[in-house]
Amino acid sequence: MTSTPSLPPDAIAEDETVECSESARRWTLVAAIVGSGMAFVDGTIVNVALPAIQQALDATTADTQWVMEAYALLLSALILVGGVLGDRFGRRRVFVIGTVVFTLASIACAAAPTVGALIGARAVQGFGAALLVPGSLALISSAYPKERRGAAIGTWSAFSGITAAAGPVIGGYLVEYVSWHWAFLINLPLGIALIAVCLWRVPESHGAHAGRLDLGGALLATVGLAGVVFALIEAPQQGWTSVPVLVAAGVGIAALVAFIPVEQRSSTPMLPLSLFRNRDFSAANALTLLLYAALGGSLFFVPLNFIQVQGYGATGAGASLLPIIVIMFSLSRWTGQLVDRVGATLPLVVGPVISAVGFLLYAVPGVGDNYWTTFFPASCVLGLGMSIVVAPLTTTVMNALSPDLAGTASGVNNAVARTAGLLAIAVFGVILTQAFDTTLAARLAELALPGDVMNQIAAQKPKMAGIEVTDPAARRAIADAFVAGFRAVMLVSAGLAVLSAIVTALALKGGVRTKDESRPPSDDR
Repeated sequence: MTSTPSLPPDAIAEDETVECSESARRWTLVAAIVGSGMAFVDGTIVNVALPAIQQALDATTADTQWVMEAYALLLSALILVGGVLGDRFGRRRVFVIGTVVFTLASIACAAAPTVGALIGARAVQGFGAALLVPGSLALISSAYPKERRGAAIGTWSAFSGITAAAGPVIGGYLVEYVSWHWAFLINLPLGIALIAVCLWRVPESHGAHAGRLDLGGALLATVGLAGVVFALIEAPQQGWTSVPVLVAAGVGIAALVAFIPVEQRSSTPMLPLSLFRNRDFSAANALTLLLYAALGGSLFFVPLNFIQVQGYGATGAGASLLPIIVIMFSLSRWTGQLVDRVGATLPLVVGPVISAVGFLLYAVPGVGDNYWTTFFPASCVLGLGMSIVVAPLTTTVMNALSPDLAGTASGVNNAVARTAGLLAIAVFGVILTQAFDTTLAARLAELALPGDVMNQIAAQKPKMAGIEVTDPAARRAIADAFVAGFRAVMLVSAGLAVLSAIVTALALKGGVRTKDESRPPSDDR
């Protein structure tokens, strides 16, 4: 499950509205909803499809991580660059190019004969999304005048919530009753229709202050994140001292370290580090990093648990996440008023604590426990906690800086959320693997299984819960081992959520600032 839809770069633009008809405005809104929906839902649909992909392509658990991470890596590293490209070369033009790349890559994903080919196509798909996502609300901002922009963005947000809720269920149904290939092919008709609408009715616009491309920063961010993620995903299988893991980790860390001075010296940095001098902005992004790491990293493993351990179909696994999304969507209007009533600090402390309780409840169920008495309460509590966080967090990010930096602030926060999920899936994979291996070894030692069964397990061990054996006792041992790893992941997620609450309580001033009180980051230290 991907992070909740948030405002991408230039979501609140200060550029003048382009001249266009009411019909063009309505079609622009439709295009923005469809475009952002394709990118947002792709993560949830593919997540539900992973067990079927693992079985069909004989993939390991690390391979399934790469199917998600290849997409998230390019999107996280290049999303800020995508916004700049739109401002400079035309938002509609870059939006259409992103749609074309995303759609063609989706076809390549569906046709992939091997898991390696699928991972490569997913990387290209992530590149397309990096061009597509930043333009969605930028197009709305340029088509609608300021006095009508809020209502248009509200409509976009509402439909994004509906799309996010429907995505896992639709994806699960396609995977279970048609084929996993359709988790990707569903983008084909949507992409064709979107391109047609854009070329037919969406007006072109440019950013008034488009800067130069920060190619050095983009390259370092991509190489740095790729190296670190590769090391984390491959280390459990290849060993922490293997040459590929050490080289990847070294290159990745070196690139991320070099990224800081490059951004400091750039006249038009991809990530303006000076923004973090603002205490509220830094606190809000620290909360985002910790809490969205917990959310994105842990929920990646939920469909694997439901399908491979609990015995649910893909539709049921997708539907299991509905309470989280429905509660967040239903309470969005109420939580949006919390900052005005009680300030930002209280909801941004209480929300993560409630979310931590939700993660703890996810750690309770064993193998075969009833959904309604275990997983359902956990998802409801987690949904309540996240719903309390999202709107106040967005408001805090947008109010922390002066209005002319609103688009940049939103884009940075969006990138932080996506990077958090990217890194968390890799880190949590290490945690789950260690707990799985330890528990499985202990359980197998107790069972004294026949040699041929032990050999089958050893040969398929990298698949974890996807190991295929017929012996009931062995199957139960594998399921118990995966649940042990799943519980460890959820406990770590709960700890991250609590830590985000502590950081907020200590660092966030939490005042509600008016526009007159807004000021540049360098004045607020």
